[in-house]
Amino acid sequence: MIAETLIELRGLTKTYGSGDAKFKALCGVDLSIRRGEFVAVMGPSGSGKSTLMNLLGCLDSPSSGSYHFKGIQVESLNKDQRSLIRRHALGFIFQGFNLLARTSALENVELPLLYRGYSRKQRHQMARDALASVGLPDKERNTPAELSGGQQQRVAIARAIVTQPDTLFADEPTGNLDSKTTREIMELLTRLNSERGISIIMVTHEDEVAAYAKRIIHVRDGLISKDTSSHT
Repeated sequence: MIAETLIELRGLTKTYGSGDAKFKALCGVDLSIRRGEFVAVMGPSGSGKSTLMNLLGCLDSPSSGSYHFKGIQVESLNKDQRSLIRRHALGFIFQGFNLLARTSALENVELPLLYRGYSRKQRHQMARDALASVGLPDKERNTPAELSGGQQQRVAIARAIVTQPDTLFADEPTGNLDSKTTREIMELLTRLNSERGISIIMVTHEDEVAAYAKRIIHVRDGLISKDTSSHT
């Protein structure tokens, strides 16, 4: 059975500035991503890959072209409507972890649930389950300063999946980690993709990290220059 289309881009452009300072970051991108895919996005600095991720993650709106996410016409949405999509369908993982420093792992993971109207008891249980699923059932009370870099990224992943999103956006998720920890984090993301069917779209500049994805998209000069699928 062929998976349904999750993301559909047609002629997507993004222009910043005006006059002499005008810069076209994306120049008409066409792209389809199916539900359940694990996609790596690569490209040199200034290629447009970060702009593309911001648009896909509903953090920004395109200058022209169309973007459909699960059939929703994203480019026609306002800021609040895009925020609803992020809150209910998307999870985000960042290179710098973005954890609250003086807050326990459990409380960090609970944060996205505060906007959902869950009771305190429900939030605790969902956060505990998420931490257990990333291999940190015994670190609930630890603050980020008491955790290794790999453990902090696991907490960040738990926070990203606690709302049970169907799509994860990962921006250089292993950029601050050593090679052993990188493998552990990438194996965790691979497991979330294969066992839970979570779609993952990941920006990386490392070939070894991109190799974990089932599909690699190369962006250059605001366009997709190469799109390859791995069948291994």
